[in-house]
Amino acid sequence: MKHSVLIVFSLFFLVLLVPQRMTAQAVSDKKLEKSRTKISKTAEELSKSLDDNDESKIAQNYEKLANEFLNKGDNAKAEEYYKRALNSYTKLKLTEDKTRVTRSLAKAQENQRNFGSAIKNYEKAGSLTKDAVEEKINLNDANRLKNQSDPASQADYVDSNIDLLKKENKKGEVKEAYVQKAQNSLQLNDKKVAIESYNKALDYAKNKPEEAIKIKNEIAKVYAEDNQFDKALLISEKILAEARKNKDYTTEIKQLQSLSSLYFEKKEPEKAISSLKEAYNLSFQKGNSAEAKNSLSSLVKYYKTKGQNKESMALYEQFFENFDKLIHSDTTLIDAKTFQITEEKIRQLEKEKTLKDELISKKNTFNYFLIGSVGLLLLLFLFIVKALYSIKIKNKEIALQSLRREMNPHFIFNSLNSVNQFISENKELEANKYLTSYSNLMRNMMENSNKDFISLDKEVEQLKKYLDLEHLRFEDKFDFEITVDDSLDPERVFVPNMILQPHLENAIWHGLRYLDKKGFLSLRFDVKNGKIIVTIEDNGIGLTKSRELKTTNQKIYESRGLNNTKERIALLNELYKKEITFRIVEKEGLESGTIVQIVFPLIDKI
Repeated sequence: MKHSVLIVFSLFFLVLLVPQRMTAQAVSDKKLEKSRTKISKTAEELSKSLDDNDESKIAQNYEKLANEFLNKGDNAKAEEYYKRALNSYTKLKLTEDKTRVTRSLAKAQENQRNFGSAIKNYEKAGSLTKDAVEEKINLNDANRLKNQSDPASQADYVDSNIDLLKKENKKGEVKEAYVQKAQNSLQLNDKKVAIESYNKALDYAKNKPEEAIKIKNEIAKVYAEDNQFDKALLISEKILAEARKNKDYTTEIKQLQSLSSLYFEKKEPEKAISSLKEAYNLSFQKGNSAEAKNSLSSLVKYYKTKGQNKESMALYEQFFENFDKLIHSDTTLIDAKTFQITEEKIRQLEKEKTLKDELISKKNTFNYFLIGSVGLLLLLFLFIVKALYSIKIKNKEIALQSLRREMNPHFIFNSLNSVNQFISENKELEANKYLTSYSNLMRNMMENSNKDFISLDKEVEQLKKYLDLEHLRFEDKFDFEITVDDSLDPERVFVPNMILQPHLENAIWHGLRYLDKKGFLSLRFDVKNGKIIVTIEDNGIGLTKSRELKTTNQKIYESRGLNNTKERIALLNELYKKEITFRIVEKEGLESGTIVQIVFPLIDKI
């Protein structure tokens, strides 16, 4: 007979463990919709956010789902989804959210007694937060778990957290801290403080009926362990009455089971059996197969201890007679199947998302590589262009220096001829004076030979020395005058170096020295519309007559001198963007002579 009971009992559990395909097929879509719980709804929201690939909503829904599992007491599932939420928040670089989820993950791990991981995550949450109080709370929890073997030390950390959490007005966590204090007090065999702590926790769970029921049942357990069964039963009966009033059938069934346990402990088996049967019948009536199984198991266990196999078989017969009805009406199985289907979809969407992220990552890597390559090529191109431009500029500067120095040999040659002439005519005094002035002029020219622009005062000084030398050489041929506009500051204004000297030389050598009378050379620096106008004017024989008198070598030199000036002006314009202009004209009418005009912008800084 006993063997038959065991076979039937085993068959019953096998039936309950069979995949619920027939159940899912038996219910209509409408019934399926009504049976969904918060977990299923949150799972569907998560599924949608995964489908949309919205990382922010994915993270939020992972966390919401984990919270639902934590409240339900399924800590393993809670841990799984907290980890996923943490990964998403890490991708989004949301430190505050990471801190919160890391702490929640630690709680789920603590509930599973995985203290090592819980300690690490409490410490991590403490290091992530920027709030000193929140850091202290997390470190207190880490230290509390490190002192598992020392309940007295744990009490200090719990009390510290209660004070801190109250100041932060975190009511939910204050409730949890008081529950921890109650559990710690039970370890210290202080049942009075444990009950006080549970009651304080109740004050913070007034708006959360499910949590309040859990705490009240814990208080009832403490009373039962202390053999104060009447107090324990009173609490349990009040919960039962409240559940019946609110038509909370799940709580009613569980509370009837709790009552039966208390009655068994109180040695009142008749009342215990009565409560169990009531729980069993209500489970059948409301289609809760899981609780029907629990109640049936407790009844069978009792009957076996009493050898009442007949009663056990009667219960099994009743169960199998009503089995189809129970399965068809079991909304918990429907919801479990719904969640199972949704969770499978979530897994599939997660795989697709991972694949998408990998593809995006590879695409981004390729794009970054491409952009980087283009950037490097562009930099290389710019470097080459800059190098070529620098070479071009340098070449122009060299060309400019070369052109400037090209005029010096002729000037030196003429000067030495003059010295030679003075010596041959026994004019030693004039020769010495000429050499002294010449050496000063040459020193100034050498000092400024590498400069494209020099200050106006230096240029005027240099030109005056040159004209003094030429006047000494041709003293009875011409007089000269240098005029500078009063509005110009010679020390601040800059002019092109060695542009004017060749034209002064031409005016003297090819215009003034052929006159039968004493000529006049004028050099003026005027300002007009922000530009300096340099005018070299002589009353010599003029360009036309001068060309008639020149030798072939003189014509070549004059042509080269003019071209040199034009080339130098062109280079200065290219290098410095100054728009320097040059023109040379012969005077018309009765008066002979030549006018050279060079115009350049007013330059006060180089």
